[in-house]
Amino acid sequence: MSALDPQLSGGLAVPGADSVVTLPAVQPGGGADSRLPARRVRLIRSAAWQNRLAVVGLAILVLLTLFCFVGPLIYHTDQVSANLALENLAPSAAHPLGTSAQGRDELGRLMLGGQSTLEVGFAVAIVATLFGMVWGAIAGYVGGFVDAVMMRVVDAVLAIPFLFFIVLLAEILRPNLIVIVISITAVSWLSTARLVRGEVLSLRTREYVAASKSFGARHWYVIFRHLTPNVLGVVAVNATLKMADAILAYAGMAFLGLSIPPPATSWGDMLTNGINQYYNGYWWQLWPAAVAIVLIVLSVNLVGDGLHDMVERRLERH
Repeated sequence: MSALDPQLSGGLAVPGADSVVTLPAVQPGGGADSRLPARRVRLIRSAAWQNRLAVVGLAILVLLTLFCFVGPLIYHTDQVSANLALENLAPSAAHPLGTSAQGRDELGRLMLGGQSTLEVGFAVAIVATLFGMVWGAIAGYVGGFVDAVMMRVVDAVLAIPFLFFIVLLAEILRPNLIVIVISITAVSWLSTARLVRGEVLSLRTREYVAASKSFGARHWYVIFRHLTPNVLGVVAVNATLKMADAILAYAGMAFLGLSIPPPATSWGDMLTNGINQYYNGYWWQLWPAAVAIVLIVLSVNLVGDGLHDMVERRLERH
């Protein structure tokens, strides 16, 4: 084999050299790309280790979601018909969490109530965050008269008491999940809009935004391509708080009787009914719903704290 032939082991013989210079062999499909998944896994593990409480919160949130939406497929109960022969039974093997005043199984009712509670929480977090982000981004980017008008709208809505607003809306419209989501969203997007506006006011003066404009980029492209992605970290943290606030607001509305009509229920409805029955000795009608609300709000806040820490470290690196 000549000195110019590559060696089977990946080495290369250079003419005039006393030894063979070994270069790393390039494997098909290898290279840096093959190490990217492993690097991502290490980054995810590192982030999870640094935010262990956030991982715990996420695990609780996932388990509660599975409990509410997958649980009824395994644990079958009748949550429509009342059975007064089974009313107010204490927890037993047949009914692990007892029964309600209408004779319905409390464990199955906890699953059913969790569905509407989580649906309201997720829906409000998504809709309020998206609407508030777009509103704040437009106001902060355009500025001037448009910004002044849009933010005065925010101030005007903030001046309306939330309790008065939901009572008025419930009197005009029959309470259902859509009306409840709209009523809570109507006052939840305001803080997101203010937050995003403040971030965009700072970002719109950056060099990459000016460069994009100089190349003829349209305003909507600058907003959605350059500005919005840079506020996603802060907005994601805000969205988790929106979900927790929405769940608590929904429970408060149920306490006022502004909830979905029976036989549908929510954890707020169960909590209200449990309070009325607690002094009769039917503790099992109160505590499961109360614990579920505390767990879901706590888990969402833990996830929000973890996202906040990650965003802060990202901003420090940049």
